[in-house]
Amino acid sequence: MTPREVALADLVARADALADEGSRRILGITGAPGAGKSHLAHRLAAALGPARAVVVPMDGFHLAGEVLDALGRTARKGAPDTFDGAGYAALLRRLREQVASSDGGDPALDGVVLAPRFHREIEEPVAGGIAVRPEVPLVITEGNYLLRTGSPWSGVRPLLDEVWFLAPPDDLRRERLVARHEAFGRSPAAAREHALGSDEVNARGIVATADGADLVVRLLG
Repeated sequence: MTPREVALADLVARADALADEGSRRILGITGAPGAGKSHLAHRLAAALGPARAVVVPMDGFHLAGEVLDALGRTARKGAPDTFDGAGYAALLRRLREQVASSDGGDPALDGVVLAPRFHREIEEPVAGGIAVRPEVPLVITEGNYLLRTGSPWSGVRPLLDEVWFLAPPDDLRRERLVARHEAFGRSPAAAREHALGSDEVNARGIVATADGADLVVRLLG
């Protein structure tokens, strides 16, 4: 896998072209933990503007902490089986099929699809945190497992019009990941342990899926 070096402006132009295709399009951004998926997704959405793009991350489908505890998976949070993959695929299907409606209900939510948002400050998903209006042409979704095969993840890729795989240098990616864990409350030692432990195990599996992407890129700047 040799990433292609690209400028942000080139990716904005490609996302803009997707938004111009005349009906709902969904762009997926994936890569290993710390690759910069969320950062790129939000930069693209900011460049296109809220009337043309909205970000719906996969992270909203983290299993809740009490569910992870009950399953004995808390220490592996971030692994494929710590997400509701089937729920994520179902949401993407709703977003593909979304149309405006007028059913006499709440006019502020007419035709709107509400997606969950993950809050890192509390490490929990919260329902209904992202409103997707039917007239917005481009949904940008980002997450680790967009290209994963096997049930339920294999249902995700067919719902995405394009998938871009972010592949920054591994040293930089790990540094970002340690810094992010520290920023959200882990001690330096715990942040490094998590980044080089379970995160790195997940990263190897994610990198193995890169061949399923339309673009494998290293962002310049």
